[in-house]
Amino acid sequence: MSVLENRIAPVAGLAAHLGRGMGRIAADSAIGRLRSMPRTVGELDALTMSQLTGRVVTSVSLLGGDAGTSSRARLALTGADVPATVFVKMAAETVATRLMGELGNLADTETRFYRQLAPQLTGVPRSYGSQFDHWTGRFVLVLEDLADPSDMSAAPCEFPDTLHPIDPDRAAKVVELLARLHATFWERLPARAGRGPLGWLYTASGDSASLLTGPLLKTSSRRLAARTDLPLDNGRFINEHYRAVASLIDRPPHTVMHGDAHPGNLYFRGGQAGLLDWQAVRRGHPSRELAYTLVTSMATEQRRAAQRDLLDVYRDALVRAGGPEMDRDELWDRYRQAALYPYVAALITAGMGGMQIEDIAMKGLERSLTALEDLDTVALLEKAL
Repeated sequence: MSVLENRIAPVAGLAAHLGRGMGRIAADSAIGRLRSMPRTVGELDALTMSQLTGRVVTSVSLLGGDAGTSSRARLALTGADVPATVFVKMAAETVATRLMGELGNLADTETRFYRQLAPQLTGVPRSYGSQFDHWTGRFVLVLEDLADPSDMSAAPCEFPDTLHPIDPDRAAKVVELLARLHATFWERLPARAGRGPLGWLYTASGDSASLLTGPLLKTSSRRLAARTDLPLDNGRFINEHYRAVASLIDRPPHTVMHGDAHPGNLYFRGGQAGLLDWQAVRRGHPSRELAYTLVTSMATEQRRAAQRDLLDVYRDALVRAGGPEMDRDELWDRYRQAALYPYVAALITAGMGGMQIEDIAMKGLERSLTALEDLDTVALLEKAL
């Protein structure tokens, strides 16, 4: 492929990506109410829930809900062999948020994950049913309610967050869970995205929307410079060369990654770790996921002290789960390079606003900037390019 084609192809891909998202939103406005897909939580009546779950639901009542990149609600159900409560995700209420979801392909990705991949995994909420409308982008996902205090058959779940980091023992549980995920799909992906049953999975750097990431990094850095003393210059090289360095850390071998395993998407139940929000599932090298998870989930001093040991825990667990034996030094170097991933995610989240609470966003950015420095990430990336 020529240099000109290398420049044109990503732009064409982004245009097609944006066109698809805007087309779905336009179709929803024009014909959405004629489709069979429920549009609001209020439309999830007994008949609709019966159709979604394949069980006879006789009543539905709302227990609570909130909104983010999707609309979310807890519902109480009655009926034949139905769970007492469920957690439901649906399309976001606002057009702007739905368009952001289309850029990330969030709804299609998560419904595909629960249909195709989740049955092969542990540490994943149970799915009772899902539906995705390719014309309008609307979806419904009915999941196990992990917060249900009345379910005496299951141990209670604990949910960490960025302001309450996990300790090395819990981090070990998380990397073991990631090892089982990665081993399950090792060598099962096609050589290139777009082919075969798992061809819908693509790398973060191969996403056509990643063309926007570099400009977003620069914009976020400018916005934050006036209101924080954090060393934003630590990431300047990444901002300026994002597409090149992102492709570098996404070089093979590849497996399936959760893609967004930060502390807000973790849970612990019965001494084991689990993962929520599978809307950013990607293919890639395990180092990208490991760096993102450990940098965002652990206090800096504990991460520094434990990260080499935790990578060894991961390597051992990967082999036990049927995956390959990874070279210790190579994984360490790739992990250090991949610390750019938590930095990119944290900078955009903090700089653009609206995706996380301010304190959580800034703490994530602080940890990621520190990791770039103590792992010497930028120097490694410069040397490798």
